[in-house]
Amino acid sequence: MGMGRGAVPAFHLCLGAALSGILSFGLLAVAIGSDYWYLVRVEPARDPEPLSSHSGLWRVCEGRNVCIPLIDPFGSETQEVPASLQHLICMHRAFVVMLPLSLILLVFGWICGVVSSLAQSCQLLFFTGCYFLLGGLLTLTGISVYISYSGAAFAETLRMYNQQHFDHVRVRFGWSMALAWLSFSSEVLAGSLLLLAARLLRLQQATRSVAI
Repeated sequence: MGMGRGAVPAFHLCLGAALSGILSFGLLAVAIGSDYWYLVRVEPARDPEPLSSHSGLWRVCEGRNVCIPLIDPFGSETQEVPASLQHLICMHRAFVVMLPLSLILLVFGWICGVVSSLAQSCQLLFFTGCYFLLGGLLTLTGISVYISYSGAAFAETLRMYNQQHFDHVRVRFGWSMALAWLSFSSEVLAGSLLLLAARLLRLQQATRSVAI
């Protein structure tokens, strides 16, 4: 079935959405698998590397890339964590589920986007666009929970130890977090392009019906 002139702009929007979806998946996959979400640097120091650390969703790396797995938030060892720290375990559970789940949803969303684009169905394009936006909301929620978790964990560390020990400690988010934000932006862009394509295709079909 050939595409008329009016279908070309909608097709271009769908193509842009497909590329944005692939980009979002790649960025989020790298972010989830990397260990540079949260950086801790001790300054000043003659050799700051052994005192610094960087962590991801699954482990923390200290010194010269000596990495230690984080506590399994679903394991039995969480029962030994004090009640005052259980909220950190709950937040840990949340983001290690949300972000990988968002990655999986991206795959199904991309497949739905391809099918709806080939079928030139306004309803399917609209559904897939909303699907991508909901997936972006899930990614945003996972990132937000991780930010809250990092802040709460550092505040709890300050409470447990003398704050003077942290006068020369500098903390910041790393490039893994930046990739997650870019993935979220690409996912929202994909959803927006699909919604725009659905609206444009609906108008084109209505115009074609009037012309007939």
